[in-house]
Amino acid sequence: MTDSSQPAEAEQAPLPDIDTTVAQSARVWNYWLGGKDNFAVDREMGDQVEAQFPSIVALARASRAFQIRAVRYLAGEAGIRQFLDVGTGLPTANNTHEVAQAVAPESRIVYVESDPMVLAHARVLLISHPLGATAYVDADARDSETILREAQKTLDLSKPVALIMCGLLAHVPTYDDALGVLHRLLDPLPSGSYFMVSDGNNTSQEYVEAINTWNQYANPQYHPRSPEQIAGYFEGLELVPPGVVPINHWHLGDRPADQLPPALPGTVGVGRKP
Repeated sequence: MTDSSQPAEAEQAPLPDIDTTVAQSARVWNYWLGGKDNFAVDREMGDQVEAQFPSIVALARASRAFQIRAVRYLAGEAGIRQFLDVGTGLPTANNTHEVAQAVAPESRIVYVESDPMVLAHARVLLISHPLGATAYVDADARDSETILREAQKTLDLSKPVALIMCGLLAHVPTYDDALGVLHRLLDPLPSGSYFMVSDGNNTSQEYVEAINTWNQYANPQYHPRSPEQIAGYFEGLELVPPGVVPINHWHLGDRPADQLPPALPGTVGVGRKP
């Protein structure tokens, strides 16, 4: 395994100050996933949300499990070799490059994140298989110009790319703005590209109330949307079966409906750009 040359530059870049006085999404998520890259304020916030919605840890882990299954599908059955993972979050087990390169070692992955804590740990995301490459872009998801400019140093944007936005679009305050963030990145990608998303939804009042608590005390704010709105992200795309479904129901084999686990308040999907 070797580091690609471009990530070394990102690793050496000066890091912004990390605010340890306010809970941050990437760090709380890391706590729910059993990681150690978090602070007392994050653990307190995580515990408070869990007290209101005890299934939050299961939801976080189901989101991670979906992402692993979806990346494995994209690198395998779909034959994708380029991945643009926007809103990366803190490194954990089975990061996108690890999953993709286990299937296809030549895969090339670009991570995008603006959280300084993630940047501080970016070196873990930059250890690529020698046949592939990984890179890290320090940018806000709304800055599509920077993201695409930097991504093309590692990816060939004239060939299909899998655009990953897991747990990201609900951080955008309005639905119309979320659609804008998505399409500014997806529209320039060529035919044969894929888009995958996972986000919490508003089908559970307990979950929505817990997120309201989060929005009072933590950053950035989160805005659960309806499954129908999340399905709207896929307008014009060809959905990969089973379509837009609960977060813990995607690609579970041929289980009949009565053998699926109880749905968690999250919605996921994968679509292909015709």
